[in-house]
Amino acid sequence: MKKTSLVIMAAGLGSRFGKGIKQLEPVGPSGEIIMDYSIYDALEAGFNKVVFITRKDLEKDFREIIGNRIEKLTEVEYVFQELSDLPAGFTCPPDRVKPWGTGQAILCCKGKIQEPFAVINADDYYGKDPYVKLHDYLTGEHSRPEGKLDICMAGFLLKNTLSDNGGVTRGICRTDDQDCLLGIRETYNICKTAQGAAAVNDGVSQPLDLNSRVSMNMWGLEPEFLEVLEEGFAEFLRGVEPGDIKKEYLLPTVIDQLIQQGRAKVNVLETSSSWFGVTYQEDKQAVVEAFRDLIARGVYKEKLFG
Repeated sequence: MKKTSLVIMAAGLGSRFGKGIKQLEPVGPSGEIIMDYSIYDALEAGFNKVVFITRKDLEKDFREIIGNRIEKLTEVEYVFQELSDLPAGFTCPPDRVKPWGTGQAILCCKGKIQEPFAVINADDYYGKDPYVKLHDYLTGEHSRPEGKLDICMAGFLLKNTLSDNGGVTRGICRTDDQDCLLGIRETYNICKTAQGAAAVNDGVSQPLDLNSRVSMNMWGLEPEFLEVLEEGFAEFLRGVEPGDIKKEYLLPTVIDQLIQQGRAKVNVLETSSSWFGVTYQEDKQAVVEAFRDLIARGVYKEKLFG
């Protein structure tokens, strides 16, 4: 069986969640966290290795709450996203506390991954369908673009990815008639409205099509992508203005730039799955109830890994 990894980004601070470490909040009836369900779905789809991206200060909690359990089921690696982990010649501003972004998070996997891999957020539930589609793409036989990186992405419908408790950030996608990604635009503070959805920023409301396809940071990538990330990270750091302690090296932005430069082809794998996650403290109860419903419908067992 071809090796494929599931890479879980879990080093974010979770500031909007308010208190606690949102990635480690129990949401299942037997103490399961969202990552348990993600890993279960990924293993069922055929992935056979899990890579946790976390921070050194969270390592003990991760191992106790989920890592030690998952190690009994499949191969597990840990990598650590740290503010000081920068290319030669760069130093972290002393007052920066925000992580460098999802691009740097994935770059931390360099040296740990030599196989095709999928990327997900730790605090997002994606449903079963996109794992199957990503795994089939990564392991399947298809024509690969000559001289370009071969990338795939789970394309969710915007209406299936909104929170009832506040604005969310989504990558709004443009595709051609062959479902290839033409561009992706990070769109902030997308809220539900009486008419559907809108991005509300600086007092301006921009209506959005609920059937727009969006990125939920669920990507299928080849190991060669890590080399490109490394090259781009140094370039990104050179462009950070002195005193800017918040700018991030974001995975969707990197991929969009590669598309515009003609260096990548991205196939959008449409899914009708509904997302839910713990972005805000108020989201937790809705997530708990959603998993209860999935268990009642027989999608999952009461004790997931029992």
